[in-house]
Amino acid sequence: MPEAFYSLPALNALRAFEASARHLNFRIAAEELNVTQGAVAQHIRGLEADLGVKLFERLPRGLALTSEGRAYVPNIRRAFDLISDATLLLRPEPARLTISVTPSFATKWLIPKLPEFVAHNPLVDLRILASESLSSFHADGVDIAVRQGRPPFGAGLVVDLLFRQQIIAVCCPSLLPAGASEIAPAEIKDHVLLHDAHNLWPEFMEKAVGLKMTTELRRIRFNQTALAIEAAVAGQGIALASRFLVAADLAAGRLVQPLGVEMRGTQDFYVVVPRKQRHPEPTQAVRQWLLNEGDEARLNVRRG
Repeated sequence: MPEAFYSLPALNALRAFEASARHLNFRIAAEELNVTQGAVAQHIRGLEADLGVKLFERLPRGLALTSEGRAYVPNIRRAFDLISDATLLLRPEPARLTISVTPSFATKWLIPKLPEFVAHNPLVDLRILASESLSSFHADGVDIAVRQGRPPFGAGLVVDLLFRQQIIAVCCPSLLPAGASEIAPAEIKDHVLLHDAHNLWPEFMEKAVGLKMTTELRRIRFNQTALAIEAAVAGQGIALASRFLVAADLAAGRLVQPLGVEMRGTQDFYVVVPRKQRHPEPTQAVRQWLLNEGDEARLNVRRG
């Protein structure tokens, strides 16, 4: 290697010098560098001995740069800036994307799957915007959304089906009669029905179960599907939910399907992205990941 390489001062000593020159205080420099004040002072003494010049005047209330120190610090700062710039070129910052979903979709489906996505996509920094209200791609800075409804969603959007709305009833296993795998439709009146904001119980009872909803049935109302599902897990009653939202709870045995029927809903789930995207490559990566996860979930249901 060139002889000049071996004459360079230690990098840690130069960092200590640059921080101390900015703050004119060894203690504050040490806090910034996450080392002890004594370590900073030792680095400076070693650097001064290596260079053969005095860089600081030690004063009762801090430090002052000597003329040699004042001449040295601009070039050292410039060198650190060059190192930082070169490193950023090799290690770009993650692309920051905002995905808009409902709170229930986020809690019951998206969040449990995020660790695997992050592990395979380290350069995508996801921001989850969970809200029942419809977020705007432009005004809210949304890059990709999962929306429940019926197309068309508007011009300038790319829309892909993620999940069809298949409504099933779920409850905890302890609510089933002893030795039974289901609850007889006539016995639903003996249980609390857990409602969410979609209020699908009357339609489900009539279309799927074949019974009219009566006012005598006991009920608890929640403003989010995820809350109704958690209440069902806790044994508080029977909830209605899209099958994919409770697939993990069913597989783990936290929930069972007490009625062997389901209802095809009209509010399917779609992945939506604008045709003109701010970050095309990472947006497409998230979009494809969502669609792949949806395909895998449907495959697992068929296997089950």
